[in-house]
Amino acid sequence: MKAGVSRTDWGRLPDGRTVERFTLTNPRGLRACIATLGGIVTELHVPDRAGRFTDVVHGFDDLESYVAGHPHFGCITGRVANRIAGGRFTLDGREYQLACNNGPNHLHGGPGGFYQQLWKAVPLEIAGEVAVRLTYRSVAGEEGYPGNLDVAVVYSLTHADELRIDYTATTDAPTLVNLTNHSYFNLAGQGSILEHVLTLNADRYTPVDGTLIPTGELAPVAGTPMDFREPAAIGARFAELPGEPVGYDTNFVINRAGEGLALAARVFEPASGRVLEIRTSEPGVQLYTGNFLDGSLTGKAGVPYVRHSGFCLETQHFPDAPNHPHFPSIELRPGETYRQTTVHRFLTE
Repeated sequence: MKAGVSRTDWGRLPDGRTVERFTLTNPRGLRACIATLGGIVTELHVPDRAGRFTDVVHGFDDLESYVAGHPHFGCITGRVANRIAGGRFTLDGREYQLACNNGPNHLHGGPGGFYQQLWKAVPLEIAGEVAVRLTYRSVAGEEGYPGNLDVAVVYSLTHADELRIDYTATTDAPTLVNLTNHSYFNLAGQGSILEHVLTLNADRYTPVDGTLIPTGELAPVAGTPMDFREPAAIGARFAELPGEPVGYDTNFVINRAGEGLALAARVFEPASGRVLEIRTSEPGVQLYTGNFLDGSLTGKAGVPYVRHSGFCLETQHFPDAPNHPHFPSIELRPGETYRQTTVHRFLTE
């Protein structure tokens, strides 16, 4: 396929609005498909050690399946990714109440979060590399958040076989913002991800209570099943994890020395030789191992998405940050610009 950006009308929403899909292709044949509904990465095709391309993200073949509902496959999550306890936070002395769409808590921006919204998009060429820029205005009061928030997200497919995501946002009133991409990866294409070999550049993690809200502690991973400082199969220590369904849904504190992009994670799939390396400007990364996939969703080519068939590595500020003053702040004020960059590099060994 020729390198560049192509656009198609992918279908219509129930209200008649058209959803576009942009396909980015780099000179080496890597291909990413981005939908204007939710900024969803619907496909991401990368080669194995023999040069065979496979789509390595969960999703559906058709727009209607996304509209019917899904567990945030491939989308931009916001205004605030992850959980806020009780859906409550206080900003400048005023308390705000958000929708609670995850048991007692607010999750990923609420039931009408960014993944449900139709974004505007234009193709770009950045230093000779292919990209698409998506924009969305989240109006004051949407999902209970204060301030109008103008968001731009640029997906770039680079010559170095990277999917780069650059986020910016500005506001006209104090508000909260914490954006990420929620792709579910399987570097083999399908099957279990429990034998994928994971390395996390994290000495600490944020323990949680029974509803997955951080306790506020920054705990060492040493001596726990959270220790991925050395490469280990994702499922190697499942027997040591509490709860049911078993698996990881954990925020790790990325080791970093100063500003810029820090290595967050490296994942190796032994059979295909595919490797995913993630670098980010963010302080944390959430490892989620598809614990609540139950086979009820049928994905691409008729494949059901069962438990532990995909993993997420969501680069982010820490969950429930507004209720833990010692966590990095997610407040954004007029005159400031929120910036986040995450780079997914694909290679083989």
